[in-house]
Amino acid sequence: MSSAPRTASLTRETSESSIELSLDLDGTGASDISTSVPFYDHLLTAFAKHSLTDLVVRAHGDTEIDVHHTVEDVGIVLGTAIRQALGDKNGIGRFGDAVVPLDDALVQSVVDISGRPYLVHSGEPAGFEFHLIGGHFTGSMVRHVFEAIAYNAALTVHVRVLDGRDPHHIAEAEFKSFARAFRQAKAADPAVNGVPSTKGTL
Repeated sequence: MSSAPRTASLTRETSESSIELSLDLDGTGASDISTSVPFYDHLLTAFAKHSLTDLVVRAHGDTEIDVHHTVEDVGIVLGTAIRQALGDKNGIGRFGDAVVPLDDALVQSVVDISGRPYLVHSGEPAGFEFHLIGGHFTGSMVRHVFEAIAYNAALTVHVRVLDGRDPHHIAEAEFKSFARAFRQAKAADPAVNGVPSTKGTL
């Protein structure tokens, strides 16, 4: 595996949001996150912790209109930073699979650091997308975040909600299972020589 640090720092400014983000894929899961959307801070903190990615996010935007712009734009920057930090992908495991429970919720996530953006997202209960979690974070935003990460990081991601009743638990289990699968995929595999692809590139 390459000895170069797998880090990235990005800034993104639009008329809708302002974002500063830095990460270290070989961290300990430390995080310092302020997006002005409290439940999103909670989800990103869980992602950092369980993927062993150090993550710092400073974001604010037109949340007086809706949290949508800020939440999605942070996902875009996070995905872009992941893609940059992955570098040449030499020696990584490439694939990750995790099933994570959170009380009533059970979620499976599978990640392939494939270089091909694709998301399959299923199983959220009817009405989840309309639920306001914490009074401000609409359930529909969970899929938007995974879309933004997968497409900008060039990951193939499958997220399946296998069970769940409480929207908070479902959303958090989705992020934790994705984090654990990503942790496996980005990790060094001592049995891998070079890039783990028959094409020779990812």
